[in-house]
Amino acid sequence: MTVFNFDNRFVRELPGDPESGPRRREVVGALWSSVMPTPVAAPQLIAHSPEVAALLGFTAPLLQAPEFAQVFGGNALYAGMQPWAANYGGHQFGQWAGQLGDGRAISLGELVADSGRWELQLKGAGRTPYSRGADGRAVLRSSLREFLCSEAMHHLGVPTTRALSLVASGESVVRDMFYDGNPVAEPGAVVCRVAPSFIRFGSFELPASRGETALLRQLADFCIDRDFPQLGAAGPSRYADWFAQVCRSTALMVAHWMRVGFVHGVMNTDNMSILGLTVDYGPYGWVDNYDPDWTPNTTDAQGRRYRFGTQPQVAHWNLVRLAQALSPLFGGSEPLQAGLDQFQAVYAQAERDTVVAKLGLGDWREGDAALMATLQALMQEGEMDMTLAFRALDGFDPQHPAVELLAPAFYNDERRAAVAGRLHEWLQRYAGRLQDDLLPAAARMAKMRLANPLYVPRNYLAQEAIDRAGQGDYAGISELLEVMRHPYDEQPGREHFAQRRPDWARDRAGCSMLSCSS
Repeated sequence: MTVFNFDNRFVRELPGDPESGPRRREVVGALWSSVMPTPVAAPQLIAHSPEVAALLGFTAPLLQAPEFAQVFGGNALYAGMQPWAANYGGHQFGQWAGQLGDGRAISLGELVADSGRWELQLKGAGRTPYSRGADGRAVLRSSLREFLCSEAMHHLGVPTTRALSLVASGESVVRDMFYDGNPVAEPGAVVCRVAPSFIRFGSFELPASRGETALLRQLADFCIDRDFPQLGAAGPSRYADWFAQVCRSTALMVAHWMRVGFVHGVMNTDNMSILGLTVDYGPYGWVDNYDPDWTPNTTDAQGRRYRFGTQPQVAHWNLVRLAQALSPLFGGSEPLQAGLDQFQAVYAQAERDTVVAKLGLGDWREGDAALMATLQALMQEGEMDMTLAFRALDGFDPQHPAVELLAPAFYNDERRAAVAGRLHEWLQRYAGRLQDDLLPAAARMAKMRLANPLYVPRNYLAQEAIDRAGQGDYAGISELLEVMRHPYDEQPGREHFAQRRPDWARDRAGCSMLSCSS
């Protein structure tokens, strides 16, 4: 019999919904509802993360046991699990949306392991009171993308929730992928995501919107005690210190997104982690040809609120909404403004650090921001692959600043010709900056290779794994996961995974833009 230590502080210490079960309803005065996962027909484990399994203390025999797929497909529970769906609200695309909650996520419990406390949450496990008329299920394509990207982001050094397992349900899920009135049946799946906490900005916004100040304070105290123990016992500046820490961690998270070319796609406040972790991998995307105006979300195609280049500004806007929600806990606005100022300061420093690291500079100097901005403008105009362009620069020889070094990054010969002269001028300018630097060439290359990945989970790579999985071939998931476990290392024989986006993927659904359908 499998025995684990499930503590489940969230449901033990915070008020819950007096009604259990998935009936759709408004839940007032409570932060969670008790609800069981809906069983699936034939759960089959098709992928798992060895690193996350080790964090949780899950051994190989446990993973291989039939019971594991039953539990993480939603058909059974380990002793001590106490499933719930969280109640929260949020701003969606800039507008207050009221109660939202876990509509297709069900937390199984909080596991206390040697590595710490981990909340295990099934996504796609069936209806909850917050499903708003939907079925609470998830399709294989979206579950596979979340599983792969969660782990890839971790190995890229980006703060993120993790993913333990991907379980095929053996059932079909009907989805209208393009919202065009043509739904189709797709294979279903359940992903188990893992984090110390899944509390969101919207968790505080909902009670604040209802005037439930006592509940708001109870949640804030709980969150600080459980998830921010470094802040210590209660004191006059406790809430201010906490909010400042949330602002700092959010700034660092988004700075990492910008460094690697990740676009979240749906930065609603209910999708913002209080821990500064990337959460809710829906219509995300990876920048191929550099374009700060690109969004992967079809729902956002017109307004482009969540495009790549605006992510820092959106994060700040979301923090302002959180500050407004928390304001009843403060005697004035000064501590909250101080926290927001921390976001700006930390992000500005992180942005400078990114320039220094990606260009392989020994230190930050006046003019480096303009140097990077000019390169990015040329990358956009020349339709250059962001990942490959920066990676190619680690082989740059200041004595021979040749444009040919960047040839593999171009998607279009005409665009390349249009910027070739100005790019050569930039390379000469860059060469002068490096020659004036004290960092030796070997140290510069090593520094750049820690900031500029060679492998990222490009949309088309995920789509290739999805296409194979749709035919019952799950090997592509493990292959891609293995590559992404070492994104900064040369991996001979795996050159396919480091290529720029092929022409066939330029406009294909799933490779260029995605909807929120899953």
